[in-house]
Amino acid sequence: MAVDKNMSILIVDDYKTMLRILRNLLRQLGFANVDEAIDGSSAMQKVKQGDFHLIISDWNMEPMTGLQFLKEVRADDKHKHIPFIMVTAESKSENVIAAKEAGVSNYIVKPFNAETLKAKMVSVLGDF
Repeated sequence: MAVDKNMSILIVDDYKTMLRILRNLLRQLGFANVDEAIDGSSAMQKVKQGDFHLIISDWNMEPMTGLQFLKEVRADDKHKHIPFIMVTAESKSENVIAAKEAGVSNYIVKPFNAETLKAKMVSVLGDF
């Protein structure tokens, strides 16, 4: 089944520049239905109010980290199925393991480009 390029995607990062980069990369890949949040707390509010088909979240945020946000999403029966890609500057194996244990769908280490983002999205959503 083809991926719906109109699906809603939530991007979460505490740096506006990174949100803009992510939005532009997604647009390059044909996805324009993108919402954003600047931390895990506001992202969780949007998840509860919206109907997202993919979440792309930074790891290092305050006051709620990406890992805490991931755990909250996975603990919520209504939303635990949403594919979740974690973005981080850290490639430490303990972080990757913690994210996997919390139920992350895939993991991207910064810096990355549209090809890398597409490959990670294909791995969790299917080809597009």
